[in-house]
Amino acid sequence: MNPADSTAPAPAAEAGATRTVVILFGGRSSEHGISCVTAAGVLRAIDRTRFDVILVGITKQGATVLLQEEDLAGYALEAGALPEVRDNGTRVLWPASTATRALTLIDQHGALHSLGRVDAVLPMLHGPYGEDGTVQGMLDLVDLPYAGSGVLGSALCMDKHAVKTMLADAGIAVAPWRTVTRAQLEHDPFLVERLDEGLNYPLFVKPARAGSSVGVSRVTDAAELPAALETAFAEDRTVLIESGVAGREVEIAVLEGRGAERPRTSAVIGEIVFTGREFYDFEAKYLGAAGVELALPARVTDAEFAAIREAAVRAFEVAQCAGLARIDFFLTDTGPVLNEINTLPGFTPISMYPRLWEESGLGYTALITELVELAIAKRPAY
Repeated sequence: MNPADSTAPAPAAEAGATRTVVILFGGRSSEHGISCVTAAGVLRAIDRTRFDVILVGITKQGATVLLQEEDLAGYALEAGALPEVRDNGTRVLWPASTATRALTLIDQHGALHSLGRVDAVLPMLHGPYGEDGTVQGMLDLVDLPYAGSGVLGSALCMDKHAVKTMLADAGIAVAPWRTVTRAQLEHDPFLVERLDEGLNYPLFVKPARAGSSVGVSRVTDAAELPAALETAFAEDRTVLIESGVAGREVEIAVLEGRGAERPRTSAVIGEIVFTGREFYDFEAKYLGAAGVELALPARVTDAEFAAIREAAVRAFEVAQCAGLARIDFFLTDTGPVLNEINTLPGFTPISMYPRLWEESGLGYTALITELVELAIAKRPAY
């Protein structure tokens, strides 16, 4: 199959049968609230003729609780506020071994209840302790199928330094950068004065392992670097300083292929158009801040689209991704430069990833079904 072909609807489950899916959301990262909004969107759209749903939330302290559908009714972005998973006193226990795929509930009174067998998990988690291979390793340990990349792909793409190193080694163009740790700066306080050597302003200072533009600063002068570093170090002990790249910011959606097929991409790309904001920060992405518009589909030539598509498929394979990814590029005069691979991209109904598939003929509900079916069909990691 051509990697640009959009996916066909997933095959129906056995007649009369439904599968049980866990929607897993919340988590300990600073992207907790966005994860909750994503989960609410998925819950509203998932095909209930195919799937029974168990809602498992992770509080900001790491407690795993059982929630009801009415708990998610108010999960939305309103007045700039983000929802939160509250500890209701329940605890969800994952399977004790690979011998069973059943979840167990400890209720508020300490009594045990079986939640039944689970066919797949949809980890709607963003950021550390969810998108970085942590949850994926736990699910692998008890042999629970899940949507998305495995431990290696998740961890690699979460670490901006590691993935850029691998992509560059594979011949995929990435923005010039350097990496620094807090320990290095403490050992050599004058290092901050040399961090911009060989890089071009404006610089973008980013935590190595965070998403949704949390902790990211745009720097136009060396005097702004110390404050930007502190903002990034609040999220991670390792920070990237990247050269600004002159080009259009475009995004393409990727889905794992079926069987031996190569990864598929959306039939269109999207573009982030700046109308007064300096970069696509957290407020613009999720809180409706002005100054950014999304062009969908973006205007590109056939040659430009082909170059972006091929680079995206190649990056998806090189980075050991599975399931889904949104891959972001700078489209320059000399071709696409890869910015980031997002293995668990924003997945609300208005997020770029599902919108790209919608424009390609695959609706939000069918996309969720495809991700569940891919998870169930996935070959063992070892």
